[in-house]
Amino acid sequence: MDSNGVVEWTVVGSDIGPLMLAATGTGLVNVVFHARPGTRDAALERLRGRLGAEPAEAPGSARLAEPVRQLAAYFAGTLREFSLDLDWSLTGGFNRQVLRELARGVPYGTVAGYGELAERAGRPGAAQAVGAAMGSNPLPVVVPCHRVVESDGGLGGFGGGLETKRRLLALEGVLPAPLF
Repeated sequence: MDSNGVVEWTVVGSDIGPLMLAATGTGLVNVVFHARPGTRDAALERLRGRLGAEPAEAPGSARLAEPVRQLAAYFAGTLREFSLDLDWSLTGGFNRQVLRELARGVPYGTVAGYGELAERAGRPGAAQAVGAAMGSNPLPVVVPCHRVVESDGGLGGFGGGLETKRRLLALEGVLPAPLF
């Protein structure tokens, strides 16, 4: 976290519902799905506890401007790769290693299996641990845990809900677009 301990946050609309974005001086630290008041307040409480700082709502924040812009471009279909500074302080160890591998090694419009990602991270046979890492991902969408699926073709789990995962994969052309 930056030297003055500031965490700024805002909620933005998206094709998958409201997203809460939080950033430190180091970079984007948290993306939270379904950021309606109860979910948002719980996420802010977790940030207080984990980062030891009081999050400040800052919708016009300079440090949030680029994440907001890039997420809007992603949902508009004009951005395929995020180029944001990320603050990895909400994850560590194997989880961080797996999430970094995911961010650099599973590009837009592709998927990887849990086992495949475990092998890429140097821990063959650790598919369940990869699943746990995906479930604890503090930066979903930007670090694309929606691109990790079961080896038998199943979607697997997803912290944002399976409908959200389907919509993200449809946006990227991996699944057919849902009928509405």
